[in-house]
Amino acid sequence: VTQRSDEQPAFSADLLELIIQPSNIVAAWKQVRANKGAAGIDGMTIDDFPVWANAGNWKRIMAELRSDQYQPSPVKRVEIDKPDGGKRQLGIPTIVDRVIQQAIAQVLTPIFDPTFSDNSFGF
Repeated sequence: VTQRSDEQPAFSADLLELIIQPSNIVAAWKQVRANKGAAGIDGMTIDDFPVWANAGNWKRIMAELRSDQYQPSPVKRVEIDKPDGGKRQLGIPTIVDRVIQQAIAQVLTPIFDPTFSDNSFGF
């Protein structure tokens, strides 16, 4: 990432490499594991992920990301009850997709957070 004269971030081809850097992936996994959460559409649990990843699957995912071939899985749709009696739909990503999303967020958040107004909120 480099800065242009107008102070907007300019992205280089190295951004993906920052995202998939082993230390960033490990930090992402630790955060996903700490958040716990239910299995996604593939049924893989937090406890299943290390065995799956160490069986060579994570190397395949990294190769797919590098070659622009990675496709996120569909989310698992569930409904939870709202206090007012209604239903709220949730989408639960797979553990793999959560690790990738967290790795992306860890790289992009420090880049973009300083550009947001203190009065901006997202829901």
